[in-house]
Amino acid sequence: MIQAYLQFLKEYPLLSSAIQVGILGMIGELLASRIRLGKWYFFGPGPVRIIEKVLVWAFLGITFKYAFTGFHGFVDALVHKGFWFDRALEPGFLRALSASTFTNLLFGPMMMYFHRITDNLIEGKTMDWSSLQRAWTTLLWFWIPAHTITFSLPSHLQVGLAALWAVALGVILGYFARSSKPA
Repeated sequence: MIQAYLQFLKEYPLLSSAIQVGILGMIGELLASRIRLGKWYFFGPGPVRIIEKVLVWAFLGITFKYAFTGFHGFVDALVHKGFWFDRALEPGFLRALSASTFTNLLFGPMMMYFHRITDNLIEGKTMDWSSLQRAWTTLLWFWIPAHTITFSLPSHLQVGLAALWAVALGVILGYFARSSKPA
């Protein structure tokens, strides 16, 4: 079973990224709202909004695969032009940290902005800029460290771990939101 899964990841990198992030991203979002609200919330009547949100997550999964692949090349280009540390070309911590940092600082804010816009459209909300700014801080305290681990893995496992990190962050943020509510 695990071999079939690993083979699927290698043979269909974009499809597997879409499926993993579509499912796990939505699970993380549902868990966060469950923890925050104390009850299950499915974003409106019927399955339409859930399906729309899964599709947005799936699209984001494809962008993650492109970004994760592209930012390794970005780090390589910086090193070859003399703009970054030569050791970042070697497999290991510095390479993973470099790819994670550039991915999260250059790709992360726009991805989060896009995701927030699509969520607002699906849910009929207006942009909460202060909430988006708080979300951007997760790039520093959560996503750069988490993706340093992610970028240490073989490329076919990276998006799956990123999707699991999204579930973990959903749980963390759900608890933060719940504990910050006035009693």
